[in-house]
Amino acid sequence: QVQLAESGGGSAQAGGSLRLSCAAAGLRGRDSYMGWFRQPPGKEREGVALVHYGHTFTRYADSVNGRFTISQDNAKNMVYLQMNDLKPEDTGIYYCAASVGGRGWLLSPLEYNYWGQGTQVTVSS
Repeated sequence: QVQLAESGGGSAQAGGSLRLSCAAAGLRGRDSYMGWFRQPPGKEREGVALVHYGHTFTRYADSVNGRFTISQDNAKNMVYLQMNDLKPEDTGIYYCAASVGGRGWLLSPLEYNYWGQGTQVTVSS
């Protein structure tokens, strides 16, 4: 069974940085994609970044490209999201998710079948 747990959310000023972490269990030996998604207040969940787990392929939403970086530490079963130059529109609940057997490279919530509980990120101007 795949289990995901996020940590590292919090508050930041615009222009500041935060780093999110996702502890993943149950993915070893399975071809999967790990993604970060967010849900701004009153809006639908949207894709932020993904990585092909154990590989180098990554993809970013246009809104975060150049500011956010997704990385992984396979030995520790961890995925990270480094968020720099934060903007108030980055505010939302951030979720770590895994796509096992789906089209995870599409960065669509519909293709991800395992989810963490979410962590709040609030950016003030």
